[in-house]
Amino acid sequence: MNESQETIISNEHTSTSPVQKDPAQFEMYDRFVPKPAGFWTRFWAYLIDLIVISSITSIFVYPLFRIFEWDLQGTTWYAPIGIITSLIFYLYFVLMTLFLKQTVGKMIFGIRVISSKQDKLSFSTILFREWIGRFFSATIWPLYWLIGFTPNKQGVHDFIADTMVIHEQAFEKKTFRRVITTERSTELPETNSI
Repeated sequence: MNESQETIISNEHTSTSPVQKDPAQFEMYDRFVPKPAGFWTRFWAYLIDLIVISSITSIFVYPLFRIFEWDLQGTTWYAPIGIITSLIFYLYFVLMTLFLKQTVGKMIFGIRVISSKQDKLSFSTILFREWIGRFFSATIWPLYWLIGFTPNKQGVHDFIADTMVIHEQAFEKKTFRRVITTERSTELPETNSI
């Protein structure tokens, strides 16, 4: 090894680099962060929400279609019954998340939606998450399964809107590493002139 190089040892790996007078130092600290809600908790909450939506449409929409003798047997997605039930489905998720930050299913399981980037959920974030993102997750089921495999238990609709679903009363301890920088002297070394 040259005199101009030294080995820097960290707790992660060993590397060889040029000599530095002020190598960066790291400080480890612990912090409690909200625990992300996993796949199964969110799945059961979603099933409860589907029961709520089905109840709403069965109590209000289907009787109106029967009273006015409108077609209930439409097999295409653009049939009137399909459009109205889809509208109720998406409005349920958008409005519940907008006003309460959680749906009935999430309330039962003690989970809620938060923004990954901001303190408060904006209307555009909720619209992207609950309308566009949920469309992808509801139509292509494997995209919903991603929740079980991502570190923060996020689905495609969470990635689209920069959100995550957390447990309201559960926290986990995480260790973080912060770089401590030391100020370098701006003075030039003295030179002896002869």
